[in-house]
Order: sequence, then structure tokens, then C-alpha cells
Amino acid sequence: MASGLIASFPLSTFTRPTHATLVSQRKSSSVTVSFAAAKACNQTVVRRSGNYQSNIWDYDRLELLTSAYETQQYTRRAEKLKENVRMMLEKQVLDHSDQLDLIDVLQRLGLSYHFQNEISKILENIYVTDNSSSKWKQDNLYATALQFRLLRQHGFHVPQDVFNSFVDDLGKFKACHSVDTKGMLCLYEASYLSVEGENMLEAAKDFTTTHLQGNVGQNIDDQILAMQVRRALEVPLHWRMPRLETRWFIDVYEQRQDMNPLLLELAKLDFNMLQATHLTELKHMARWSRSTGFGENLSFARDRLMENYLWTVGIHSESQFGYCRKMLTKINTFITTIDDVYDVYGTIDELELFTNAVDRWDINAMEQLPGYMKICFLTLYNSINEMAHYSLKEQGSYIIPYLKKTWAELCKCYLMEAKWYHSGHKPTLREYLDNAWVSISGPVVLVHAYFFVTKPLTKEALEFLERYPSIIRNSSLIFRLSNDLGTSSDEVQRGDVPKSIQCYMHETGASEEDARNYMKYLIDEAWKKMNEDGFSVSSFSETFIQTTMNLTRTAQCFYQNGDGYGVHQDRETKDHVLSLLIEPIPLL
Repeated sequence: MASGLIASFPLSTFTRPTHATLVSQRKSSSVTVSFAAAKACNQTVVRRSGNYQSNIWDYDRLELLTSAYETQQYTRRAEKLKENVRMMLEKQVLDHSDQLDLIDVLQRLGLSYHFQNEISKILENIYVTDNSSSKWKQDNLYATALQFRLLRQHGFHVPQDVFNSFVDDLGKFKACHSVDTKGMLCLYEASYLSVEGENMLEAAKDFTTTHLQGNVGQNIDDQILAMQVRRALEVPLHWRMPRLETRWFIDVYEQRQDMNPLLLELAKLDFNMLQATHLTELKHMARWSRSTGFGENLSFARDRLMENYLWTVGIHSESQFGYCRKMLTKINTFITTIDDVYDVYGTIDELELFTNAVDRWDINAMEQLPGYMKICFLTLYNSINEMAHYSLKEQGSYIIPYLKKTWAELCKCYLMEAKWYHSGHKPTLREYLDNAWVSISGPVVLVHAYFFVTKPLTKEALEFLERYPSIIRNSSLIFRLSNDLGTSSDEVQRGDVPKSIQCYMHETGASEEDARNYMKYLIDEAWKKMNEDGFSVSSFSETFIQTTMNLTRTAQCFYQNGDGYGVHQDRETKDHVLSLLIEPIPLL
């Protein structure tokens, strides 16, 4: 069977050399340039350099890549397999355990989006039946934890009391369960869907973490289970980027003794067919990126097209979200470029002019901008207006006020950080976070994404959206703290504004290790609030709630092992791009 990748060169040549020449650290690496206004005043402008690694991807070779999985041969086979899976889901059973196991496997294989109606119907029936008659598997930790996790994932607020039978009179989990590694792993994963105040689930998290670490150390006989335990202890399933988890789980599932060949074949086919769609979109975005002129006119800014598109696949990988992915790739490109304008290149006077232009959203305001800013502002202005025009045409909603508000607020927060840098101000943690949850760009991404994934738009939801509700705030906070944990060391060396870790250390006298642990605690608490938003009555659709959670998961993925976006994109991020966007899974 063909691999699906047809190209005239090996994959190793798809990336550019990674030994980009780096100059000294940002503090001492300034660049002296002149522009028209400066010449008129007989002045020179000293600009900083971010010392970012250059783009590692070759867009010319990207254009040569094609996929065999766009043909009707594979489409027909996939449709036949999907019908077989529907029959499996619709099969009448007395015991829900098999249905729940199947749903879990479908989710992990990245196939559940094909069967949303069937899965929702099954889970609603289980929720109504079992909650009304207390038929929970009170003697089976694995079954209870799996049912709890799947129901909560789909918006059903199941109480933590379903685990009462597994704790003693003091509220501690019974030691006898520690030898049930499969059940412990499932309870561990379930505990990450807790909300504030659920002490039993907090105890479950501590109990399972301790014993799973011990079990792995004693060499679990089932090597597949041991592999899953190690991965879960690194990052729980609920926090993982879905598409990347799918790619990993397909390989794991293939090794399981209970593997269903039908499900495995469909998972591989579906992955490769979606990848073909992603590759076509990526080529389109590469051509758009070149058309902006940013490379020639804003050469100081990071070129991260591949990584920007990977972000969008992390948010929504399914075929129906193609427009969302392409538009969010543009949004991500603008965010990166404008961030570099404020962070390393623009003077305070220039940044104030740019902020004013974005705030006014007036084409006449660009008259006062230097040349490089004119290119940036006009491209942003035209692109966002085009997105608004599309929304007006398709849904009859005028969304410019919402979009320009988010950009203005982002630029104002960028400007605040630039002023902190130039004045040497060290903000408190609260002062920093009040600004930084916006400057990380989460609100900009999520507000735009809302209009790309929501139909129809409602007045109630729009009013709610404008106030930045809790789920957007907490998603953005986790995004910011994950970024800080991964990038602060590099940025402090470059002389940037202190990040959350340094703010906390300066304010409290804590060690860096303690400060990092505190940020991880804040992330955990913010996730609990997001979990609660996931099954609270909301003006937002389930799709948009997943958008916010997937943005958070993707951020945690990018910054899990350092700055996988700005500095170290030639490491894990490069592997993620290749495995998710370029290299298909062999069918045989």
C-alpha cells in the first residue's frame, strides 16, 4: 500500500538547516537603523533584536508535497467502515460497559466526531438510567471512573459521590485499590475533570498519582498499560492536544490484544484523509503568507507559519472547520508579528501611534506610521474586514465592533508591557496577570474563533462574549502561565519584562522552584473553573466550549518542554508538524 506521500525528495530535506546564526543576547544585541522621520530630526533609532531562530521550513518544497488519500478509493472505504461502526454503537446491550469502552476508544482514535449523534444519545441514556436507579458499578473502579469521565466530558454534571464506595469512613481511598493499575489510571484521568470544592476528587488525584508512580517503578506486567501510565503521569489525557493524542494512541491501540482491526483501519484512513485536507490548507496559507510582504518588510519578526497552522489543528482538526483553521492561521500570524513589533522593534512613540491606529480602526490613522508599520496595519485591517464581510454575508451579523475591540485591547496590553520594559518597572503578580491574560492573545483568538465555529449567532451570546466570560479568561490565564513556564528563562536572559514566575519571586521572596509550582497550582485551579463552565448553563455552544479547551491544551503542548514556538521549534514542535501534517500513517 502506498504511504500516501508523493514527493521528489526525502522528508529530511523538507526542513531548512537549523543552525541559524545567533547573535548575542537581547540585552546587548541592539540594531541601529534610520527611517524617514528620524532622518528629518537627524536622529538614529536603536532597536533591539529578539535573536529568534529563523524559519526552519522550506515553503517551496511544501508546494511539492501531495497526498494519495484524497482519492475516492479511500473515501468509499472509509464510509463503509463508518457504517459498520454505527452498527456497533447502535447494538442493544444490557450492560453499558462495552458501549463506554467503545466510545472511549473512538474518542482516543480521533473518530468520535463522525458519530456525535449516536454517542450523545448513548451517554444521555446512560446518564438518565443510571442516575435515576443508582446502577453505577460500585464494585468496579475502572467502570465507575470511565463512566464518570465520559459523562463529564460531554457536559453531564455527575456528582463525585459516585466514588463513595471506594473510600473508607475517613474519606480516604481504600488501599486495596492500589493494586488495580487499570482502575487507578482511569480514576486518575477522571480526577482531572474536577471542579472547585470537590475534595474527594482531589484526594483521588493524590492517591492515584502516588500509587501509579509506585506501580510503574515496580514494572507493570502489561507493557501497553505501563506506557499509558507513564504518559498520563507526564500530562493527563484531559489536558492533552487532541490531534497529537490521536496520533500517539493509534500506534498504541495497534499493539493491544483487544484491538479491533475495523476500528484501527478506519482510524488510520481517517487520520490520513484529514492530513491530506490539512496539507492542502497549509499550502494555501503559505501562499497567503508570502503575499503579505511581511518577510521583506518586517524581517525582524518571527516567521512561524507552520507552527501557526499547527495551533489551529490543535484547536479543531475536523474537516468541517477548514475555514476556521485558515482564518486562525492568519490571526496567529498577525499576533506573532505585532508581538515582535511591540516586544523587540518599535520605539515607544511608534507603538503609541500603532496602538492609536488599531484603536480607531481608521485607515487614515496609518498616515503617521513608519513604513514597516503601514504594511502591518494595512494587512491586518484588510484581513479582519474581509472576515467580517464573510460573517455579514453568511450570517447577517456585523462583527467588526467585536473584532476591533479585541485587537485594540491586545495592542494596549502590549504597549503597557513595552512601557514596563523601558521604565524598568517590576509589576506585582496581580498587576502582571491583569495585563498578561490579554497580552497572551487568548481573547483575540477565541473571539475570532467564536464567529468561525458558531451558527447561528445569538444576541445573548454576543453580549456575553463582549464581557470576556469566565471560560475565555481562564483559558487565556492557562495559556499565559503555560507560556511563562516554558519561555521565561529564555526571555529573562534576553532582558524582557519579568514574567509571572519572576514577579512572584520578587514579591514573595520564593525560590524559582516554588514560584513554578505556584504557577502550576494556578493552572490546576483555572482548569477546575473551565471544567465547571463546560457543564454549566451557558450561552455558548458545546463546539465553542471545546474551542476554548483545545486552545488551552494546545498551548500546554507547545510550552511543555520549553518554548516550542519561538525558540525551540526545531525540537518536539518539528516532530509534531511532521507527524500531524506531513507524514501519513502506513496502512499495513
